[in-house]
Amino acid sequence: MTQTPIRLTVNGRIHDVTAERQTPLLYVLRNDLGLNGPKYGCGLGECGTCTVLIDGMAARSCVIPIGGCAGRDIVTLEGLGTRDKPDVVQQAFIDEQAAQCGYCLNGMIMTTKALLAVNPQPSEQEALAALRYNLCRCGTHVEILRAVMRASGQLAEAGD
Repeated sequence: MTQTPIRLTVNGRIHDVTAERQTPLLYVLRNDLGLNGPKYGCGLGECGTCTVLIDGMAARSCVIPIGGCAGRDIVTLEGLGTRDKPDVVQQAFIDEQAAQCGYCLNGMIMTTKALLAVNPQPSEQEALAALRYNLCRCGTHVEILRAVMRASGQLAEAGD
C-alpha cells in the first residue's frame, strides 16, 4: 500500500501526517500525534474505548480509516479540557468518582459529550441508550449515569 500525506484537524490544530489511507484513525492519534485519551480496546468498534468526536458525532476511531478524516473536525479527550480547567463532562465524572480502572472513561466521556450536544438534558433512559455500546467491566455504571446527569445539570452538586 502507498503512504499518502493527509492533513488532519485534531483538537483545533492542523497536523500533516503520512499514512496509508486505510490506517485506522486511532493508530495515527496515538502513535503519530501522541494523544492517548482514545484507547485500543477491541479493534472492532464494539467496546467504545477509542471513541472520538468527528464533526461533533461520537465515532469509533479504531475502525475509521484516516483517509476519510481529512477536512473533518476531530476532537479527542485531550481536546475537551485541561487538568486545571476540565470540561463540564470531565468534571462531572471526577465529581461522581465514575471510574475504577478508568479504561472505559474515554469512551464514556466522549459519548456523553456527543449526547449532550444534541440533547442537553437527557432522561436517564436516554443516557443509558446513548451509552449502551460502551463497555465497562468494573461496574461503575451507577456512577457513570450520575456523572451524565450531573453534566446535564440535572443532578445537584455534591452532597445531594
